[in-house]
Amino acid sequence: MHQPTWRAVALPVLVLLASLTACSSGAGARISGDADDTPAAVRTPAPERTASAEPDRVTIASIGVDSALLPLGLNQDGTVEVPPARQGMTAGWYTGGAVPGERGAAVIIGHNDTRFGKAVFHDLRDLREGADVAVRNSVGKTAHFTVTATETVSKRAFPTKKVYGSTNDRALRLITCDGAFDTQGHPVDNLIVYAELAQP
Repeated sequence: MHQPTWRAVALPVLVLLASLTACSSGAGARISGDADDTPAAVRTPAPERTASAEPDRVTIASIGVDSALLPLGLNQDGTVEVPPARQGMTAGWYTGGAVPGERGAAVIIGHNDTRFGKAVFHDLRDLREGADVAVRNSVGKTAHFTVTATETVSKRAFPTKKVYGSTNDRALRLITCDGAFDTQGHPVDNLIVYAELAQP
């Protein structure tokens, strides 16, 4: 399946309440599919897109993150892609969400750890309210976001609508794995960081 472009996601997408796993094993949140997949399906309009340049780097100085951004689309099963395990030190931007700085929810996903070792969002749990997250785009313009909240959630109860749903805010969400491991060695939780565009 080809990776969706902004034109492809301009139509409404079907967001299903499923967990997102930003780890080397496990499935991503299901963003498209049939309504019959789950009774908890929520229809969410895709964000409006302008001609803004796409993001290519995220920097979080307070926890030592300085990473290029990979474009992430959807897998064939409708789940969100995650960065390849071999590129664990590189975060990714979900192209089906907003461009960071535009109206809507922009989502950046990064591994905590992979089988190759420590990954880009390993220290995301240390991020505190008020911290700065800078996202630069391909023409060199940087949008600064201020962290407003963090939460750890079970992957079985991932708040898909809250993370990916429509919003009038210029919002950013950072996602990685967290918590204990299940019997197969997969983290059972996700850590979500919420941020809003900083006022100039």
